Amino acid sequence: MPGAPTREARLARAKFRAWHRGTREADYMIGGFFDRHHADWDEAALGWFEALLDEDDVEIMAWALEAQPVPEKYAGQMMRQLQMIDYVRI
Repeated sequence: MPGAPTREARLARAKFRAWHRGTREADYMIGGFFDRHHADWDEAALGWFEALLDEDDVEIMAWALEAQPVPEKYAGQMMRQLQMIDYVRI
């Protein structure tokens, strides 16, 4: 029986999921955030991002654009970084 995925496998899966959201806007926002910040993530930050990827794009984008209140489980430094949107390169 295989063990838990390695950090590298988790990051690769997160990158794929971040860049394949279904809309170009979500790809740029979520994928760009991953590209800019993932190298600095500890285990907790990676877990936060993996959980965020399970949410609907419309919700994530509304939180990032501060159009809707951020749920408590996503509030904090990571969400503040996502809300900066200084990582989107078009």
